[in-house]
Amino acid sequence: MEGPAVSSVHWFRKGLRLHDNPALLAALRGARCVRCVYILDPWFAASSSSSGGVNRWRFLLQSLEDLDSSLRKLGSRLFVGRGQPADVFPRLFKEWGVTRLTFQYYSEPFGKERDAAIMKLAKEAGVEVIVESSHTLYDLDKIIELNGNSPPLTYKRFQAIVSRMELPRRPVPSITRQQMEKCRAEIKSTHDDTYGVPSLEELGFPRDNPGAAVWPGGETEALARLDRHLERKAWVAHYERPRMNANSLLASPTGLSPYLRFGCLSCRLFYYRLRELYQKVKKNSPPPLSLFGQLLWREFFYTAATNNPKFDQMEGNPICVQIPWDKNPEALAKWTEGKTGFPWIDAIMTQLRQEGWIHHLARHAVACFLTRGDLWNSWECGVKVFDELLLDADFSVNAGSWMWLSCSAFFQQFFHCYCPVGFGRRTDPSGDYVRRYLPVLKGYPSRYIYEPWNAPESVQKEAKCIVGVDYPKPVVNHAEASRLNIERMKQTYQQLSRYRGLSPRLCAVDSPKRKHEDLDGELCKKARLQCVQEMERAAKDFL
Repeated sequence: MEGPAVSSVHWFRKGLRLHDNPALLAALRGARCVRCVYILDPWFAASSSSSGGVNRWRFLLQSLEDLDSSLRKLGSRLFVGRGQPADVFPRLFKEWGVTRLTFQYYSEPFGKERDAAIMKLAKEAGVEVIVESSHTLYDLDKIIELNGNSPPLTYKRFQAIVSRMELPRRPVPSITRQQMEKCRAEIKSTHDDTYGVPSLEELGFPRDNPGAAVWPGGETEALARLDRHLERKAWVAHYERPRMNANSLLASPTGLSPYLRFGCLSCRLFYYRLRELYQKVKKNSPPPLSLFGQLLWREFFYTAATNNPKFDQMEGNPICVQIPWDKNPEALAKWTEGKTGFPWIDAIMTQLRQEGWIHHLARHAVACFLTRGDLWNSWECGVKVFDELLLDADFSVNAGSWMWLSCSAFFQQFFHCYCPVGFGRRTDPSGDYVRRYLPVLKGYPSRYIYEPWNAPESVQKEAKCIVGVDYPKPVVNHAEASRLNIERMKQTYQQLSRYRGLSPRLCAVDSPKRKHEDLDGELCKKARLQCVQEMERAAKDFL
């Protein structure tokens, strides 16, 4: 006898793709009917529409439209529900007679809590739940287990662990029309009205939104970019850390980070395509771990965050140094809006707001400026702004990067301070990047483009931009602020050193319960002395 007919729902969250989607394959297995669902909460869209998060929502909606288009080609559609999952699913379970729910494993604390609640609702409704992992390369719990049941909090340690693990699982095949035809759901003529992908205007965004997206969303675009990325065989064959230049600051047609964040591109597909190409051009030699840097940093922060619900906060976060940051909403607003009076910083923040992306070294510059470099505002403020504006920001990578760059965890070389004048000048001596995003300064000669306040009055008048009138004066004196802040950091770390008996440079790289594996007595003294010497040198070199 045949068992009861299976009616499946696959719940898309991240993982907005048909390739390498084992949870979607599980939904199809033995089912008579499969519906693909995405649940969108209009409340979050309404709150974003008033604060500038249009790029993220546009990317998401384009990704959903692309997913719906791909499903149409397979004879199916995407069902976009509205509201909170805990409110929507009980109704769908009953209305559609659902017997199976599948979704991709979500490693981040909020997602795990939400998924546990949905699994409880499903169990009460008699619905089988299948969860498959495909958003990370590795089993994060296994990494933690191999590190003595705590997450590795240095990247070097993380690399050492994954180098001993088996290779990531290979991506599963993409869904085919033949598979979907066997379990096609009824698509009503009113589908678009009830379950269609909404427009930005429907979500409350103004009609006068910016033009074409610099980063078009969707799996189709992601796979095309991956192909272009891997066409650069010479780069793969002779891989080295990319050198920074003016062009690096602009969005690349081969950039992939937003597509990995939303799951339009499988990290496993990226990994194996890159690995296979490297072995082909290098005659089957194994690729270095550094080649997969973009993916491994992502895994590193995911691992650190997975069991830490306070990962995006300072208080109560066991890996985060408790730093007495100032509360300066006026300075924070100027930084957020790109009105600090430092053209390098303001151009970066303007690009972020306009396009939803900035180069990783540009992120370093603005993060240092907001926190330990100049404004002494908490990194938590930066997390919130990036979460709203940055396409590739998610809970783990965003918060982890901000802790790193503010020297609150992972990285403690706080005496290295990015100069908001010199860094930009070294990167783009001509100043074309600043002129592109701050056209008010386009008339300034390159000599003054990064410090227009030093330009003679005659130069400012000729450029038709008077500092303090047409462009703001600097919000702080960088030399004074950075020296003061380095001293503040030094005092914070010296206090930690006394409490924990560790080097000020390394005292927070592991949890308070564990001594750093490389430090003991004499070595600790040497590290402390080296730290002080490096601070003194850096105060001269980096200001």
